[in-house]
Amino acid sequence: MTTRPPPLPTSPVRIVPDPRLNAYRLDLAAQSLDGIVDSPRYATGTVHQVRRAAAPLRRLPTNAAGLDTEALFGETVTVYDVANGWAWVQLLRDGYVGYVPADAVVPHIAASTHFVSAVGTFVYPVADIKASPMMHLSIGSELAVAKREERFSYLETGGYVVNRHISEIGRHARDFVEIAERLIGTPYLWGGRTRIGLDCSGLVQMATYAAGISSPRDSDMQEAGLGSAIAVTPLFDGLQRGDLVFWKGHVGIMSDSVMMVHANAHHMSVAVEPVQEAAARSLKAGGAVTSVKRMSQARADARA
Repeated sequence: MTTRPPPLPTSPVRIVPDPRLNAYRLDLAAQSLDGIVDSPRYATGTVHQVRRAAAPLRRLPTNAAGLDTEALFGETVTVYDVANGWAWVQLLRDGYVGYVPADAVVPHIAASTHFVSAVGTFVYPVADIKASPMMHLSIGSELAVAKREERFSYLETGGYVVNRHISEIGRHARDFVEIAERLIGTPYLWGGRTRIGLDCSGLVQMATYAAGISSPRDSDMQEAGLGSAIAVTPLFDGLQRGDLVFWKGHVGIMSDSVMMVHANAHHMSVAVEPVQEAAARSLKAGGAVTSVKRMSQARADARA
């Protein structure tokens, strides 16, 4: 009988946290990651608020770096470091990590009471639609209303917005697909998350947020975290409004059993087309549908 030597001890596999959603780099990490990632120092960070209409968030602290996503007016971020005009931050809404211009965020927090529910609105210096606007805000921007008047609301941060364009935090749209359909024609922008320009996962995130559904930022995260998988047939039978169709690096929203709305680089805009046409075009380029996820509800309950 042959005696076998005992197995050699193996080191446990260490899972590397997704750097998109975990604040760590070679010289610094969030305090919450102590014991998870090795770092020469850790920081608790300080909460700031976005004061630009939209702040570009980039992977590296340079304007030459690509746009990963955008932080909208009124959103809060945790700032871990500021250097050379850039703040290294993590968005509180979806956890995304990156660099924003340091002057785009301020330490004063005006607690959000409302959000922009129209596709866009203007902030005026006075309660008059004929006045020159101070700023344009996109759907999903957060607002702190200090005083509500008959037609306008005065913001704690200054300026007036039209009441018809805003909703109270917690008062959700009934149908996230309808929100996406409002944005048809919006130019395609990689990393974009406003009505000025957006990408495929940005469209999903904006639409679901308006309906009170929390969504991660990128399409792979959305595929892993949203809805329940359903069978995909060769002819895409059985799809319904609100289903999310995923490819590697892309996502679309079914507006009915045939048509899909999606922000895409083929049309360079948010467009609606038969899902079979989009799937055939993608397959020809080497990309097959990876899954279809059914949302638990295409409508979120709106509060009275």
